[in-house]
Amino acid sequence: MSYGQPYGSRDGQTRAYPMPGQAPQDRRDYRQPQGGSRQPPPYVPPGQQQGPAPRPPRRKRRVGRILLIILLAIVVLIAAIWIYLETSMTRVAALGDYEGRPAAAAGTNWLIVGSDSRAGLDSEDQERLSTGDAKGQRTDTMLLLHLPDNNEKPTMVSLLRDSYVDIPGKGKNKLNAAYAFGGPKLLAQTVEMNTGLRLDHYIEIGFGGFAGIVDSVGGVEMCLDKPIKDPLAGIDLPAGCQELDGANALGYVRTRATPRADLDRVVHQRQFIAALMDKTTSPGTLINPFRMIPLLADVPDAITLDEGDHLHNLPPLGFAMAGASTGETVSTTVPIGGQRSVPKIGSVILWDQAKSKQLFDALRNDTTLPSSLIVVPGS
Repeated sequence: MSYGQPYGSRDGQTRAYPMPGQAPQDRRDYRQPQGGSRQPPPYVPPGQQQGPAPRPPRRKRRVGRILLIILLAIVVLIAAIWIYLETSMTRVAALGDYEGRPAAAAGTNWLIVGSDSRAGLDSEDQERLSTGDAKGQRTDTMLLLHLPDNNEKPTMVSLLRDSYVDIPGKGKNKLNAAYAFGGPKLLAQTVEMNTGLRLDHYIEIGFGGFAGIVDSVGGVEMCLDKPIKDPLAGIDLPAGCQELDGANALGYVRTRATPRADLDRVVHQRQFIAALMDKTTSPGTLINPFRMIPLLADVPDAITLDEGDHLHNLPPLGFAMAGASTGETVSTTVPIGGQRSVPKIGSVILWDQAKSKQLFDALRNDTTLPSSLIVVPGS
């Protein structure tokens, strides 16, 4: 036999003997099954496996679906609440064009009115809230809130109800008489004509609505330097910090039984409204269903808006008012020039014309309010 010569085999194939150092030509691995049978997959070390990822456990998929359903339910609930509030709000034609109306200027102006309307209050509620038996419509609170377009602080200005002003078509009278003569529309026009500021929004809160909102948020804490007792307002409050419910809160913002009467009254109003808005917009109220649900139920009956106002206009108002309690909003009163008695009208308050003009010009132009025009509480 010589190397490299063919030789026969039992399977009929012809092979050659390999030369020295040469591998055999038949490299079949006789340890593997022959005949085209299925071979096992090659071994792949862990971490290097390829192919489709394994399916996630059924429980994880179920949790994901539950979270999605909860999220959709929250979105639907928020949308439903928004639609309910938007369509349930009471609206009046408070703002509108007329000859001589001030032109629009920098910033946004709100007129905030607290009326002593007894609409919706039965005799028991009137007695509980000590509203008295006055007839007709009047205003106990009037605030002008200016929201600037620049980085200046918002400004909240108290308009004293006994301010002696020009009322269109009615001559000179007390500011709150404008509401009695012609309701929100005449009051808004009177404020615009005497301040030179164009109002963009109007909001009004009645007696019952105010007390209901306070009770809905669980009361509001106020700290009194001195005790206040006023049978007409239905309050007997000790000195010190205390939680005021709706009835006591209403009496607190209405009372004149203090040394400075109306001047103290407007300070109380600004302080309390700021504290109320601060609590209303706090996480303790917003995420607490036992407070938030009653609050949402009370809001439509509590406030009245201009017919051009909408729900999305309210958050900037609320946060600006809440800022008065932390110093983020400037609080002051229209500068006073004196007082006098007018026949058939009574005691009235006169504005300081020069300082008042300076105040309203600063608001109109979004400029910093001079410190001399900021009335510090108690001063």
